[in-house]
Amino acid sequence: MSYAPFDWIDDEARHRAGAGLVRTLRPRTADTEPLDLASNDYLGLTRNPEVTAAAAAAARTWGAGSTGSRLVTGSTALHAELENELAAFCGFEAALVFSSGYAANLAALTALTGRDSLIVSDAGNHASIVDGCRLSRATTAVVPHADPEAVRKAFRTHGGRALAVTDSVFSVDGDAAPLARLAEVCREAGAALLVDDAHGLGVLGEGGRGAPAAAGLAGGEGVVATLTLSKSLGSQGGAVLGPARVIGHLVNTARTFIFDTGLAPAAVGAALGALRLLRREPGRAARAGAVATELYDRLTAAGLTAVRPDAAVVSVRAPSAESAVRWAADCRAAGLAVGCFRPPSVPDGISRLRLTARADLTREQIATAVGTVLATAPLPVS
Repeated sequence: MSYAPFDWIDDEARHRAGAGLVRTLRPRTADTEPLDLASNDYLGLTRNPEVTAAAAAAARTWGAGSTGSRLVTGSTALHAELENELAAFCGFEAALVFSSGYAANLAALTALTGRDSLIVSDAGNHASIVDGCRLSRATTAVVPHADPEAVRKAFRTHGGRALAVTDSVFSVDGDAAPLARLAEVCREAGAALLVDDAHGLGVLGEGGRGAPAAAGLAGGEGVVATLTLSKSLGSQGGAVLGPARVIGHLVNTARTFIFDTGLAPAAVGAALGALRLLRREPGRAARAGAVATELYDRLTAAGLTAVRPDAAVVSVRAPSAESAVRWAADCRAAGLAVGCFRPPSVPDGISRLRLTARADLTREQIATAVGTVLATAPLPVS
């Protein structure tokens, strides 16, 4: 009798193929890139000469890798510099840099809750938040999307330590959370508010200071924010921002900080360079939002169904998962890269094309992108 412990993988692969849910890697080259509306490079800084020069300088100074956990050898003066400037820019008392935004969310959720805690999580939250809730061992209540009253009702079921967690801007549809109302509900319940500002930093708030700053919540005693360095700042990594005692607690208890290798110096340098550039050029934030609005206006005027963007994400509905995949592939063949969201990435089961606005897109590039999406649409548009 043969021993084939992974035959079940073939069954799952057939099921994915039948449902149109197969995902594949497409390595890109440096010199033949399509017009990019698929990445999260909202401010167009990934290839900015000042940002890449900062990355190169950091690598030459500190080496290719950080060499270990930040509690051992992996924390450099450059890490501390970035943390100080991030906290000051976003309006928080302190910050802590992680190897990814995913790791930052896992850290905040697992270190700030526990078995006797309640986490109230928005149904549209990112997978990293979902996984953080699972790993926290806290009781988790998933509430309807963007519904502060549902959060209030969930808090009433629990008398101990509690925390509400939400994306600031939801990555699927690009809509913004009602942060001010959520903060009010948390204050009434004596609960903390954790905001994942991955898609808000660099786009929302004065000069791109983020959604918590825009809502007047930055620096609040009960407010903690997480963010990524890989979107508006064009680098890689993540961070947690909040009161100094919260950050100190994470240094001592967050497993994705204690046991993970520190963020590579080149990524730290690039993020720091991008942050300083944004401080000098705050108009990039408003430009990203304006590009998103123009994409939305043009696409919906032509008859497509899209969600009005609150930041830099434009979500366009597709008839099915299969048609979404084909639509995205046809766009790519025509020289335009767009995102393709389908189950299980979309909680409502509705497949979409996801276009991300960039502050550096020209009027001609916007027109080209809109024309390509319309020309390849799976259904006739009016």
